[in-house]
Amino acid sequence: MELLTYAAVVVAVLLGVAWYLSYNAARLDRLHTRAEGALSALDAQLVRRAEATLELANSGAVDPATALMLAGAASDSLEAHNERALEDDLLEGQSFGAREGLESDLTAALQAALTPDVVAEIRAEDAAGAAALQRVEGAGVRVQLARRFHNDAVTDVRRVRRKAVVRLFRLAGHADLPRTVEFDDELPPAVRD
Repeated sequence: MELLTYAAVVVAVLLGVAWYLSYNAARLDRLHTRAEGALSALDAQLVRRAEATLELANSGAVDPATALMLAGAASDSLEAHNERALEDDLLEGQSFGAREGLESDLTAALQAALTPDVVAEIRAEDAAGAAALQRVEGAGVRVQLARRFHNDAVTDVRRVRRKAVVRLFRLAGHADLPRTVEFDDELPPAVRD
């Protein structure tokens, strides 16, 4: 009878360990999926911001030199996105590569172009320009939120992957460790007012 009791206890313990490992593997998979989805959402918001910037540049609301600067930065951002779209895996390596610098450049161009005087003039005199400016502002806010959501998801994945049980039993498999996306996404002060 004692042998049967020990066998039942061992089977129960093994089933508990198997359930625990399965639970952690499924949780880690969900977190990786969340991080990949957040990266895709961030990518979409960056495209929308670049398109809104191009619309502002082409609206005639800003002077030609400023329009050229904005259009160049927005075109570089869109071109980097389109080059990635030609690849087989858009999320390869969970990174943006050189795009982070391009997105910071677009932010810098927006900050240089949209001074308080320019924003006030656009809002007062040009309805089409004011609408384009509003789309740039909305897209900029969505980029900030999407980047924050992505970085939070990556932080959660990294926290779970640091656990000893995840490392010991290789529950992450061969999945790449995602990394945060860091670039300047601050809206020009005049646009936020």
